[in-house]
Amino acid sequence: MTQMHRVGAPFDVGHEFEPFVRDSGFPYWNRYAAVNDEFIDIHMDDEAGQAAGYPTAFGMGNLTWAYFHVALHRWLGDESRVVSLSTQFRSAVTRGTQVVVRGTVSAVRVSGAETVLEIDMRAEDSNGNRLAPATAVIALA
Repeated sequence: MTQMHRVGAPFDVGHEFEPFVRDSGFPYWNRYAAVNDEFIDIHMDDEAGQAAGYPTAFGMGNLTWAYFHVALHRWLGDESRVVSLSTQFRSAVTRGTQVVVRGTVSAVRVSGAETVLEIDMRAEDSNGNRLAPATAVIALA
């Protein structure tokens, strides 16, 4: 696993981690749906997505939420602990959208033996349109 910033290294406010990128569409949604038993028409059928007002079927919101977790663990490694993560979905991830997760350290503090990072995150499409803003609090041993 690649770590952009090793645990124990200094973390500065303003540091941005390398973007985490994922394509979207049926192959990805089917895998997620299989694990979560979430085979819902709006996520699997373009006509159902169009009937709901979207140009195509659209991905599960919780899959985008999972991408935030993956991005954090890819950046900080498995020794990090997600204390909290919150997001607000602003736009659906339609078939063919590339999801880009970005994050910036907004605060650093020491709590006991742990370094605690507050991170402003966002999921965007490849054109920079915001899909979901998020905030995370991460503890590093």
